[in-house]
Amino acid sequence: MRRVSLVLLLATTACSMTPKLTLPAAPVGDAYPVADGTEALPEWRGMFGDPRLQRLIALSLDSNRDLRIAALNAEATYAQLRVQRAQALPGVNAEGSYARQRQPSSVAGAGVGLAPGGGAAGFEFGQFAAQAALMSFELDLFGRLRAMNAAALQRWLASVEARQAVRLAVIGAVAEAYWNERLAEEQLVLARATLEDWQASLEIARLRRAAGQASGVDLAQAEGQVRQARADLAQRERERVQATNALTLAVGAPLPADLPPALSLFDQPIRTALAAGAPSDLLMHRPDIAQAEHELRAANAHIGAARAAFFPRVSLTGAFGFASLALDSLFRGANRSWSYTPAISLPIFRGGELRGTLDLARLRASSAIATYEKAIQTGFREVADGLAAQATYTTQLAEQGAAILAAERRTALAAMAYAAGQTSRLELLDAQRTTYAARQAALVARRDQLAASAALYRALGGDTAFENRPVTYRS
Repeated sequence: MRRVSLVLLLATTACSMTPKLTLPAAPVGDAYPVADGTEALPEWRGMFGDPRLQRLIALSLDSNRDLRIAALNAEATYAQLRVQRAQALPGVNAEGSYARQRQPSSVAGAGVGLAPGGGAAGFEFGQFAAQAALMSFELDLFGRLRAMNAAALQRWLASVEARQAVRLAVIGAVAEAYWNERLAEEQLVLARATLEDWQASLEIARLRRAAGQASGVDLAQAEGQVRQARADLAQRERERVQATNALTLAVGAPLPADLPPALSLFDQPIRTALAAGAPSDLLMHRPDIAQAEHELRAANAHIGAARAAFFPRVSLTGAFGFASLALDSLFRGANRSWSYTPAISLPIFRGGELRGTLDLARLRASSAIATYEKAIQTGFREVADGLAAQATYTTQLAEQGAAILAAERRTALAAMAYAAGQTSRLELLDAQRTTYAARQAALVARRDQLAASAALYRALGGDTAFENRPVTYRS
């Protein structure tokens, strides 16, 4: 009982070599360049209202390989945490054995009660044994094991945050791939409609040429315009197939045949106005910043483990059991056997290994601080870019729409002037190309606005209600 009390006393008075961690101040400004309010971010279904897109995102959260790898990494890190924690607990093995041997009489001696089995020259006997053995149990006097446990815990928390970061990235990647696919489809439709219009214009040019009302130059211009439209159509068809392939890869599974009907880019029900709040909110909402913080805490705990390695290690090994020459008398009180072996190990000379390990732990902690600060700066920049995009895309799209109307009006006037012989075919051709380019630019701008909104949503940390996300430990 006295020995047990001594062990407990040593365990409870153990000290810690882990330095106190103070997180560095956020190396960013107190406010974003674009002033904004504060509001809670919606869950991703509230952010992306297109039923077809919602179905694809839900499918990707089950099928995307990047997310599956991140989830498996988190589970593997938790298994490592369990292994590390087990090292701080005593291990007990139950052992049973039977041994039979023969010893010559010159070694074993005579008159010891052993039945001769191999002739007068020796003795043959069997021995049964059963015992419970205490594995080598380290008394964590200087906090080495506790530091390793703390590092393993922080690494697991970092892996869960990494999983959340991948989840947000997958949601954003699927949304962006979906809008790229919608852009490619709508650009293809526009290219087909434009080709039909220009083919009709070519037929008119041929009729006018046959009637002597148009020159060969006008006809050549019309033919070149149609050829260019066909080349553009081939490009749009290729881009649509490639965009569909990219969407399939982002989802991680073949696209279902029963998806809801697709909505056009300009009919997408997405929130294009998000409030960012204060830069300090990123520390709580961005999973990559939380991951960097946990990695920093793990690196700091490794310093404590490296410091503790300079001090003695005290371990205890013991066994209690029974040994007998006969199985039926094995568990009699007189056959009890026990042993215990306390041991202490003090490093004397390791060739600079311990000092190098401590220096390495300190350098990795310094690197983790820089990584943590870099994550904050990256988050600040991404949010600032998103707010700038949010503030300008509405104006850009409005002006682009006005440019389309102006180009269409110019095309109509040029067509009437050309039909009346008041202008050349070149003027009409230029007006038609300007209208086509303006329509294509409007589609691209709308896609970019949607992608910028999704990027801002991701930059702000997305929805933080993730069922498997642990509580962030702060000490």
